[in-house]
Amino acid sequence: MAEQQLKHIPVMLGEAVEGLAVQAGGRYLDGTFGRGGHARAVLSRLGPDGRLLLMDRDPKAIATAQAEFASDPRVSIRHANFSTMAEWDETAGGLDGILLDLGVSSPQLDEAARGFSFMADAPLDMRMDTTQGESAADFLAHASEKEIADVLWIYGEERFSRKIARAIVEDRAENPITRTGQLAGLIERVVGRREPGKHPATRSFQALRIRVNGELDALEHGLNAALELLKVGGRLSIISFHSLEDRAVKLFIRDHSGRVQGSRRGPPVAAAPARLAAVGKAQFPSDEELSVNPRSRSAVLRVAEKLA
Repeated sequence: MAEQQLKHIPVMLGEAVEGLAVQAGGRYLDGTFGRGGHARAVLSRLGPDGRLLLMDRDPKAIATAQAEFASDPRVSIRHANFSTMAEWDETAGGLDGILLDLGVSSPQLDEAARGFSFMADAPLDMRMDTTQGESAADFLAHASEKEIADVLWIYGEERFSRKIARAIVEDRAENPITRTGQLAGLIERVVGRREPGKHPATRSFQALRIRVNGELDALEHGLNAALELLKVGGRLSIISFHSLEDRAVKLFIRDHSGRVQGSRRGPPVAAAPARLAAVGKAQFPSDEELSVNPRSRSAVLRVAEKLA
């Protein structure tokens, strides 16, 4: 376990935890425990009356949380998607802060058998919660050509989505696509090496992962739940890793900020009462962090505060 923790560097650790403005006696939720980097930092700021709730959909992350934190009376742990935070009795009294570190974690990427990466040949799984749902291989085995193309385009912005989808359907008729190397090779054959320094399968693997794990739906449900659970003055600190996530977070904060919506060509739409206020602007990893952890390069942190 210690080796895994050394490999995993929490992204924008100081900035994300500072955004929570942790109070010693407050109640906080880390909805994406991962390997606990952010959780440790929050817990170090809590006093004996503070409370830290930990969630993750990955059974291995929960095993790490249980091993390290289960004996701490200030901590409660739940194996579940953060989108279900409102269903946990521990959140019923409200929260002073919620932290979400979205997307796939370094340990998930680095463990080839999980099937998230095309860097090593492995079963094409991609499930964050390996106890439920269909794998990427299952999806590709039954989805129509249009369904596959739509997933690659919508979630990966892959401009060769139709060509890739057609090749997948043609190839699976003879050989089911069950391994990461098999899929990566197919994509490289279809589109070639078009972007220097970037594997041609990058966008497709991202798209399939988002589809398999229902990540954008989970984010939508999680944001709505967080808004209701936060106490007045409570903070929401969210790290995103691709434009689809960040756009959803940005628009959610904007849409609950009480600003008048509508186009310049039409009449203004009456603003709903403000319930959230952005705290500062979007933040990005420092040059120092990028030099230590290149995987942080696409991270964006947004912080918001619950209003009366």
